[in-house]
Amino acid sequence: MLKINNLHVYYGQIHALKGISLEVKSGEIVTLIGGNGAGKTTTLRTISGLLTPKEGEIVYQGKSTENLKAHELVASGLIHVPEGRHVFPQMSVQENLDLGAYTRKDAQNIAEDLEQVFELFPRLKERRSQAAGTLSGGEQQMLAMARALMGRPKLLLLDEPSMGLAPLLVREIFNIITEINKTGVTILLVEQNANMALSVAQRGYVIETGKVVLEGDSASLAANEAVRKAYLGG
Repeated sequence: MLKINNLHVYYGQIHALKGISLEVKSGEIVTLIGGNGAGKTTTLRTISGLLTPKEGEIVYQGKSTENLKAHELVASGLIHVPEGRHVFPQMSVQENLDLGAYTRKDAQNIAEDLEQVFELFPRLKERRSQAAGTLSGGEQQMLAMARALMGRPKLLLLDEPSMGLAPLLVREIFNIITEINKTGVTILLVEQNANMALSVAQRGYVIETGKVVLEGDSASLAANEAVRKAYLGG
């Protein structure tokens, strides 16, 4: 589904990504683990076309994304739920969801997808006419994910979906991530809560200062002593 080769990204003079390579197979949940400033968000922003790499290649569904703009990637099924949710606060829940389907013309399928989204997120159905800015943090995160689903993602990039949420809500969000994956959506997940991330992902990559320093299946990463000390609180 996704293959990244030797990615180098700069912010001005700052060398943010230093030769990152990783891959995500169709149907997987893969997680990127690392501390603040390690390069996780930069990796997602580069994959989704918001940043341009200085060097390296991103191959999505067998084709290079080099000449594709961010909105063209969205139309091809590569959809990014950014850190901080970024819902449209003055617009209703329904209007936010409608915007998620802006690249689509298939009205009947859009209506069916809306019903599926409301099954996944019943709370959003109850609040469909409410302004998005008046929702709780957890509800806004649900809306950001639901809006992305309205674009029919093949590959969903999730950046810190549990940030700032109460533990009970974190569990709910991760249950929903698992449910989304079961419908056939491939997921690349960036998450500070490494325990939760490794509990739902099949594989993971540990990123430190713009480099992949470790990769493996979730069980081996969770059992790795260095990973446990640095990211799992033990």
